[in-house]
Amino acid sequence: MAELDTSSGGGHKKGPGVKKAKKLSTRVDLTPMVDLGFLLITFFIFTTTMSQPTAMRLFLPKDADKPEDQNKAKESGAFTILLGKDNHVFYYEGILNTANASANFKSANFGSGDDGIRNAILRKKANTNEKDLVIVIKPGDECTYKNVVDILDEMSVNVIKRYALVDISDVENKLVKLSEASAPAN
Repeated sequence: MAELDTSSGGGHKKGPGVKKAKKLSTRVDLTPMVDLGFLLITFFIFTTTMSQPTAMRLFLPKDADKPEDQNKAKESGAFTILLGKDNHVFYYEGILNTANASANFKSANFGSGDDGIRNAILRKKANTNEKDLVIVIKPGDECTYKNVVDILDEMSVNVIKRYALVDISDVENKLVKLSEASAPAN
């Protein structure tokens, strides 16, 4: 509350020997303003919406009547991406030919040039029926989390609706390590 200091003496006389009247001072009590401030802060805290976590939209498969039919993919539509250490990316189409790995086992990088994984995905997408295309992503033992996120971003950028994140097999892991040893770092 505002208060006026009225402790000074009498009227306003002028002249010699008359004391000057003290000016009245005002004192403002700030307690109600502080209460109002905290009330507003509390109101805004309770009425704001907290930031929602952002997540990538995933297209989940539909349930099948028979479990053996659920995970079937055509060999012509399969495209497997293997992630190694030091940003190495390897891929093959269909089934891996372990006898002659150089026939369908290829190397790429995360760039968007001719030797980038994006162009390999786009070529496969252009040459395959959309219903048959399935991309299998297999991160290696020494792959970084960043590389997995980058390849999932590539799926989103290239509008690939069917892909799976699967454990790498021992044969593929050995082949990746052999290829990394012979290939220069990207």
